[in-house]
Amino acid sequence: MNTQLIQSTKAFFEKTFGNTPQKIVLSPGRINIIGEHIDYNDGYVLPAAIDKVICFAFEKTNSTTSTIVAIDLGESVTIDVTADSKLSDTIWTNYFRGILQQLQNKGLVIGNFNCVFSSSIPVGSGLSSSAALECGFLFGLNELFHLDIKPVDIALMGQSAEHWVGINCGIMDQFSSVMGKTNQVIKIDCRTLEYEYHKADFSDYSLVLFDSNVKHSLFSSAYNQRREECEQGLAILSSHFPEVKSFREATEVQLLSIKDTMTEDVFKRSHYVIKEIKRVTLACEALDRGDIETLGQLLFETHEGLSKEYEVSCAELDMIVDTLKKEPAVVGSRVMGGGFGGCTINLIKKGQEEAIKTKLAQLYQETFGIELKIYEVTISNGTSLYHPS
Repeated sequence: MNTQLIQSTKAFFEKTFGNTPQKIVLSPGRINIIGEHIDYNDGYVLPAAIDKVICFAFEKTNSTTSTIVAIDLGESVTIDVTADSKLSDTIWTNYFRGILQQLQNKGLVIGNFNCVFSSSIPVGSGLSSSAALECGFLFGLNELFHLDIKPVDIALMGQSAEHWVGINCGIMDQFSSVMGKTNQVIKIDCRTLEYEYHKADFSDYSLVLFDSNVKHSLFSSAYNQRREECEQGLAILSSHFPEVKSFREATEVQLLSIKDTMTEDVFKRSHYVIKEIKRVTLACEALDRGDIETLGQLLFETHEGLSKEYEVSCAELDMIVDTLKKEPAVVGSRVMGGGFGGCTINLIKKGQEEAIKTKLAQLYQETFGIELKIYEVTISNGTSLYHPS
């Protein structure tokens, strides 16, 4: 799938530096099957790595500085790896600076290197290209300089690098990018980081992402507001039921019994979170049975909750899901990611994809005057070294 990307990245490296790269690393983007807005609510998420990747090529050098080239942007940066990292106006370089700072914080010493990278992950589509960037870069340095950093720690250091850049993300993106396995999803406990794999046999179905091609500016303010509303809801629940330390210990019955002590918004957010945590468990059970129809139904329910109770959808996303709900070939659809734009994740019966894509893209263009972007993805391995066969 990524053969062309690997060849072109390698060729660019050879042309730029005159050498064959010593290491080639593939670092994937991710999807989240179910468990949305649950990572910061101490629940469970169900992500998977996908076959859209960032390809890195590395070599060690005896130079006094290191060079990183962003092939797709036609830009490069020269960095002193021994100096303290500082944020730059060139945004993409900050993810690399953040990783170098994490190495310094841990007292891990590296030499200088050349690195080039190129990506097949669509930027801004909610497939987490930043996590792939951080983890792929760190994975490569780990291999190049024999740092002996464990995979889970690569994910955690990637998350810390993103926090350093100024984005207060949960662990899901980096974790799934590093720890992904082909045809398996990862159930991650966001409180303890315990995880387990579940088989995702989608052989009779295609995973298609419909990218709304919109990003509404509401996202940042609404995200912080949702977090606050969830904290309020949990505090009220705990005051009535002291055994409830997080939403995972709360039941719908408990919440309904104290509904009149909450504002309508706080109740709706809490109700969504309690139900979504349960849906992740039900989704794992459905996958274990190979029951993709039930999984799809849960996706529809999640979208309904995100749209009506968590209120992070928008007209474009609702139109996509509402349209697909009427198609017998679509077994499940929901907004994936933060909301207010971005992608829907959809399970479509094999053989029906092209008809659905054509029909939806045309309708979407007519309704909003926006072109629908479409990506087919498969569940693939996490960050790994590429070995030419």
